[in-house]
Amino acid sequence: MLSTIRLSRAPLRAFHTARVLRNQKWSQLTNILASEIPPPVQVKSITPAGILLQDGRLLPSACIFLDGEVLLWDVPPTPWKGWDESKFDVFDVVVPKPEILLIGTGKSVNPLPAILRQHLNKLGIQVDVMDSWNACTTYNLLSEEGRRVAAALLPLQHRPWITTHTDPS
Repeated sequence: MLSTIRLSRAPLRAFHTARVLRNQKWSQLTNILASEIPPPVQVKSITPAGILLQDGRLLPSACIFLDGEVLLWDVPPTPWKGWDESKFDVFDVVVPKPEILLIGTGKSVNPLPAILRQHLNKLGIQVDVMDSWNACTTYNLLSEEGRRVAAALLPLQHRPWITTHTDPS
């Protein structure tokens, strides 16, 4: 005895017509995992002139991105020459500490000395060292995902921060 199986066809619905996404504006590339609220600090590009943020600010010298803030970072021009643990003092006092610190070392990768890596690891911070371009890209991605990420970035070309003193009176 032969039996026939009858399949009923449910109406198909494409993923792009789901109720939540129906009214979204789509560009050629859309990050479907990103939060509706963008991170406060996002890098648009990095050039020899400095690090250009999404909001139009240009940072010509070394900086740290931490908890949605941009901090000026006064460090020697050559990675790791003359550096000590004090260059990372901000991470001793910040709460909550970032899960990961991305260190951008300029045009090329310069491995972090073991003593500095150990200092940051003792604080509970994972460290990843890469060139500044890749550090900026990785920072954007992780911050969009909502991760507690920080970036310590050296520019492609060293420019010291200019410090001015104003008279309070």
